[in-house]
Amino acid sequence: MSDDQTPADSKLTTSKRRWAVEGKFLTGRISRPEAERLPPGQHLVKNWPVLDLGQQPVISTDTWRLEMRGLVETPLTLTWTAFQAIEQSTGVSDIHCVTTWSRYDNKWKGVSTRDLLDLAMPKPEAAYVMLTSYDGYTTNLPLSDFAAEDAILATAWEGLPLTPEHGGPMRLVVPHLYFWKSAKWLRRIELMPADQAGFWEKNGYHIYGDPWREQRYSDD
Repeated sequence: MSDDQTPADSKLTTSKRRWAVEGKFLTGRISRPEAERLPPGQHLVKNWPVLDLGQQPVISTDTWRLEMRGLVETPLTLTWTAFQAIEQSTGVSDIHCVTTWSRYDNKWKGVSTRDLLDLAMPKPEAAYVMLTSYDGYTTNLPLSDFAAEDAILATAWEGLPLTPEHGGPMRLVVPHLYFWKSAKWLRRIELMPADQAGFWEKNGYHIYGDPWREQRYSDD
């Protein structure tokens, strides 16, 4: 398959939203009562703090690629043009950083992770995801969390293209986990049969990262 093509329609890719109907990937509540909206130990901010590993790669959309590999029926290598040709989604979600800040009502635009998975078609034995970024950062999460209803491969925030400092041109957003799981500058998605630790998980952070359970560090 060439870089600019998405898979042709087939019995593997025409059943859009079937997971939602079947309840295959259910990961708790997407919305919470106002009294439960702010996880314990968090404080609200109105700005969007910048956190990274000390470098912010500048990636041209001319050379940008997104790969999906591992336990999938149809491996993908998408150019920016091909990625933009996938059905675009919008959403509003809160974000929670392990460094204790939270920001409410962020408006996103991009590609739903479920729509991307519909193109690649995970194999039955796929259970976990490893994310790799252009700066070499890695992080892991269960496939069911990657496929959450409000998870999005975001290219825009608050109506504007996502800036490089916040992970542009594209980053993952998984709102129900601490934000280190939402990899910036995403380059590769690999589906795996078993869990593996990513960068921060190898350096003392929790393997899962649920904000409402305060799963910040490995002994939490």
